Amino acid sequence: MSKQRVLIMGAAGRDFHNFNAIFRGDERYEVVAFTATQIPNIEGRRYPPELAGPLYPAGIPIHPEGELPRLIRSLAVDQVIFAYSDVSHQYVMDRASAVLAAGADFRLIGPKETMLRSARPVVAVCAVRTGAGKSQTTRHVAGLLQKMGKQVVVVRHPMPYGDLVKQRVQRFATYADLDTHACTIEEREEYEPHLDRGMVVYAGVDYEAILRQAEAEADVVLWDGGNNDLPFFKPDLHIVVADPHRPGHERTYYPGAANFRMADAIVINKVDTADLAAVSAVRDSAAAVNPIAVVVEAASPIFVPDPVAIRGKRVLVVEDGPTLTHGEMKYGAGIVAARRFGAAEIIDPRPYTVGAIKETFAQYPEIGALLPAMGYGGRQIKDLEETIRRVPCDMVISATPIDLTRVATIYHPVQRVRYELQVIGQPTLEEMVSALFRGRG
Repeated sequence: MSKQRVLIMGAAGRDFHNFNAIFRGDERYEVVAFTATQIPNIEGRRYPPELAGPLYPAGIPIHPEGELPRLIRSLAVDQVIFAYSDVSHQYVMDRASAVLAAGADFRLIGPKETMLRSARPVVAVCAVRTGAGKSQTTRHVAGLLQKMGKQVVVVRHPMPYGDLVKQRVQRFATYADLDTHACTIEEREEYEPHLDRGMVVYAGVDYEAILRQAEAEADVVLWDGGNNDLPFFKPDLHIVVADPHRPGHERTYYPGAANFRMADAIVINKVDTADLAAVSAVRDSAAAVNPIAVVVEAASPIFVPDPVAIRGKRVLVVEDGPTLTHGEMKYGAGIVAARRFGAAEIIDPRPYTVGAIKETFAQYPEIGALLPAMGYGGRQIKDLEETIRRVPCDMVISATPIDLTRVATIYHPVQRVRYELQVIGQPTLEEMVSALFRGRG
């Protein structure tokens, strides 16, 4: 029987994990290519033979997704595996239609085959969309576990945008480790807040190897999800964050809608800034598709070092990049801070953009008068730095999860916005985490 020829559509994360977990050692299949999208400059590489295994001595090429129909025909592809996240159900089916028209089968691989089992308890924090508040929820849960005396090791969803062999297993315990691994802004945004709280973070490419190393030094493995993807590890407690600023997305975005249906606990975040009707709509969705989930309400209050300094100033607002791009959010904590603390004007950065930042606005014109903190590589960071320098503002309000001044020279005064999860009323996440360790999970 001839091998099934497979192409995996991805964005340097879930695609590699699906390959490692299912296809790497299975002689029934031949993975002939990956495609890449969402993240700049991740195509044109090869998934290296050191990671691909003995069935792939030359590795596997990674092509731009735009070449998909041609690749299906020229490589005689039998199956196309869709393996990236934070896209609408309409988008998924559009891609499916293109694949079917080109002559291949279209396949989604579920969690049963891709979730790895750990020898330690696993708590997973996921979301229905990028920008829902997953990061502060993860920090909140980590704090609860630490208060219980548990040694917590965080494993972050992959962001391998560099040398894949070197990034096979990454361990971060200090800021020096971030420099050693030449982390991008996007990586630092996820790792730094955990390091600030004394936690070890793992990430990389090969999540079987990552899990075995992480659980050797952990009482609890805390899965810190990316985008709205499903966990790579089978969770003992699955927490999913929903966003009432985008009601309905919990049922119409892939694979966040699956997370929403699988969750043990659904955190409806941002209830302090969302319309009551929108909060109710998300609650109604939970009752309709996952009635056994515990629903927790929370806010994400913001903090700045000197609120008075913002009053009357002309400000440039810098927000988290992925939240504004494929996350499709129209504003974030930076805009909230600018308005709440009396900024006189929010300066539109678009006339001042250069290079890769100008390209980002061309690709995502709906971003509007905000500056996404794009930093997937050295060129983007330099172009971000130059764009900020050119904007005629009195102050920069930076709402990225990192201290942006660590990676970019900013000549304007900077007010950094921080935000943490604040659970409102009952039930609480603390009750659920405590129940897990009482054997009642």
